[in-house]
Amino acid sequence: MTRTTPALATLLAATTLLSAPAALAEITLGAVIPLSGSNATPGEDQRRGIEIAVKEINAAGGVLGEPLKVIVEDSAGKPQTAIDAARKLVTVDEVPLVIGSYSSGITLPMGEYLVQEGIPHLNPASTSGLVRNIGDSSFSMVGLDNVSTEFAAKEVIANGWKNVAVLAVNNAFGQGVAQEFQKHLEAMGGGVKTSVLFTGGQPSYRRELQQLEATDPDAYVFTAYGTDAALIMQESFELGLQEDAPWYSILITMMNKDTAPEFKQGLSGMDVGYLGAGGEGYAATYEADYGETFLSAYGGYAHDAVLFAAKAIEKAGSTDKQALLTAIRALGDEGFTGATGEIKLDANGQRMSQPYLKFKVEGNDLVQMD
Repeated sequence: MTRTTPALATLLAATTLLSAPAALAEITLGAVIPLSGSNATPGEDQRRGIEIAVKEINAAGGVLGEPLKVIVEDSAGKPQTAIDAARKLVTVDEVPLVIGSYSSGITLPMGEYLVQEGIPHLNPASTSGLVRNIGDSSFSMVGLDNVSTEFAAKEVIANGWKNVAVLAVNNAFGQGVAQEFQKHLEAMGGGVKTSVLFTGGQPSYRRELQQLEATDPDAYVFTAYGTDAALIMQESFELGLQEDAPWYSILITMMNKDTAPEFKQGLSGMDVGYLGAGGEGYAATYEADYGETFLSAYGGYAHDAVLFAAKAIEKAGSTDKQALLTAIRALGDEGFTGATGEIKLDANGQRMSQPYLKFKVEGNDLVQMD
């Protein structure tokens, strides 16, 4: 009799299959993204991007003449859960490549596990500079924080906010954003009055907000995930901080959908570009399939990770891991154009050119600014 352990049963229950109808043979990839927890909204956006990519690839004949399937696992926004999910994909499903995850604090340990196992890893959303050090078989489809924070610092200075207070989540991502932003802002003649790192998942952030308020900044600059950001914005409104000074969000689409309109009026910010040249077809398909616009900026990067993986497998002529790694590096050198624009990789496997957009909140919506 076959026995299923509780841990494996939990993993299997959290699994979503995105595939064509059953066939005699399939090319199977894995993905680990947050389908529950504070980042479930951008995680669902990523899942949709993956689903659209699979449909596009299979409609065009599949990969190496076979249908493509992507097994999607839930990280639940927890490092160990993500590692366990990746381990299942590698040992049980025997996938040749894994896409994931969201949040650098999740992606770093998961990516390191995959590198140890010799499995190619494509990062579709995590932007900490530490991602660069995951290992030789890890590659990023999105630009890292050294570029995004420079863009944000330029915007802050352009708005006339020379001395700001910074709030960021206390993990690899938030620490990197706070450090890189301060470095760029100071180089441009500005300054950070205080930089407060918070622990996610708290019932209240009033203590951290009062620390920021005490410095009397020109503006509040912050980055936070989903439901944590929603609570931060609610409490900053209730404490009157939104009347004291403007609020600016780095990677604003991470939090906009989860925050009630009354708590974010006047908010502005930046994020990675949703689409590159030629991405209109992806946007049209997304709206037709799901009846709404993007939930975040990150679905397109997950979409492009699947397309990039499929192209690399075609280039390799098989799913052999070493052949696939060689093909990924070659494709990164040549360049690949997806919904988010051209993806070229540097010597460390990181995306070289990253588009960014400026936004302001109007009602419940983000409006792109010139």
